[in-house]
Amino acid sequence: MIWVTVVKLKLIGGIKMGNIKQTFIKRTARELFDRYPNEFSKDFEYNKKKVEELTNVTSKTIRNRIAGYITKLIRMKEEGKML
Repeated sequence: MIWVTVVKLKLIGGIKMGNIKQTFIKRTARELFDRYPNEFSKDFEYNKKKVEELTNVTSKTIRNRIAGYITKLIRMKEEGKML
């Protein structure tokens, strides 16, 4: 299981807002893709479930972004656009 830490929080008008960077999502997705290359497919819904199983991400938005990037990596690999 990969443990991820979600970013710093800042206070805006009494509401805590997270500041999530694109590099965090890409780094986590690449790490999952490298560690578990046979666990993922071109199906986004399936990848969402696998990301939920393999990480401790509690945010639905972050989980979906990671799963979407993994789906993109799978398609790029199949098309030969990725080493």
